[in-house]
Amino acid sequence: MIRRKENYSLLLLGALIFLCSCGKKKHTQTEAPQKPKIIKEFGFKLNDYDVTRDTIQRGDTFGTLLEKNDLYYPLIFEITTAAKKAFNIRKIQVGKQLTILRSTDSLRSPKAIIYQPNKIDYVVIHMEDSIWAEKKQKPVKLVAFEAEGVIESSLSQTLDQQGLSQLISLDLSDIYAWSIDFFRLEKGDRFKVIYTQKYVDDSIFVGYNRIHAAYFEHRKTPYYAIEFESNPEKGITEYFDEKGKNLRRAFLQAPVQFSRISSRYNKRRKIAYYGRVRPHYGTDFAAPVGTPIRTTANGTVVKSSYTRGNGNYVTVKHNATYSTQYLHMKKRKVRVGDYVNQGDVIGTVGMTGNTSGPHVCYRFWKNGKQVDPFRQKLPEAKPISSELKEKYLTYMEPYKEALDCIEFQYPIMYDTFAINN
Repeated sequence: MIRRKENYSLLLLGALIFLCSCGKKKHTQTEAPQKPKIIKEFGFKLNDYDVTRDTIQRGDTFGTLLEKNDLYYPLIFEITTAAKKAFNIRKIQVGKQLTILRSTDSLRSPKAIIYQPNKIDYVVIHMEDSIWAEKKQKPVKLVAFEAEGVIESSLSQTLDQQGLSQLISLDLSDIYAWSIDFFRLEKGDRFKVIYTQKYVDDSIFVGYNRIHAAYFEHRKTPYYAIEFESNPEKGITEYFDEKGKNLRRAFLQAPVQFSRISSRYNKRRKIAYYGRVRPHYGTDFAAPVGTPIRTTANGTVVKSSYTRGNGNYVTVKHNATYSTQYLHMKKRKVRVGDYVNQGDVIGTVGMTGNTSGPHVCYRFWKNGKQVDPFRQKLPEAKPISSELKEKYLTYMEPYKEALDCIEFQYPIMYDTFAINN
């Protein structure tokens, strides 16, 4: 349960007593008339219009909706022609709302039509002077939350027990992908996070945003992570620890997000598909068919092909020392010669080639020899500049203090949001 941390003013309510002297006229207090509440939505002051809201039913078309709301040809033709320039009127969604604004006089002339496919986006068809349409978005407000948890069996279960988004686990696995093996978390590991969620119209939740600061204690070793814009010109944001060290490495630990290792690098493994002992030079990450496969480091695609054993596979050469390979893809999304950046999607998980289930077999070469990537001391990312590091350490301090103040109980929502979005 998320608890909101708010400050309430103590209102002292008492009865107002009018003392009247004998023979004097008793005074009465009349209430001033209340002003009507101003309602604004979609950039319009709704008080000034006759508002009709209609929910799209199965079988409705954009034209029949307009006709049902007392709009007729040739006006419907003009409206649909204008609407087509802003959105596909053939793909209106059942259950979504159509709002029609009309004048408040006896004519009830249509002034605007609004179609809202989701909680943020909407289309306005203006009908004041001429008929034209535009796409717009509601302002999104970011609200900061803090949360914590102690792992009893798994990170996923801990989040479920507190009613927290599983997207937090994906964020944490990305942030700590180079320093913590999320496939080997232990009972008693614990975390604290400061994250944001998105709201429109002040109170309507429209989705999880991201983590801005985190603390993860793995095997009693603390790991801080504070979000910081390391390259303002390019808008690049990364995570650094309390000493200004970049948490990123030159290689990701896994080519798929928060999957499960079904088989590790093992020269003496008995492979189920072959039914005999045969060296397994890769690490298998089990994941549903269609899961995006990411390249673990920057590099150039040197192979994108198919063989009977590998199925669809891609090989990326990162430099003179390192290369990686990704097997059993359903689809390949890169070609030989393509340059890819760390985290780029190069294919999707499948079951092509010699495999007994959906997974990606991740192979890692160092100096031309296949090795276990989890036993390698991988190179770190480029360190932060000394000038920027000083700025970061000043920026980081209040976030670290906020994390340190979080007690291991339940998540709390802040009143004031002061995190750069």
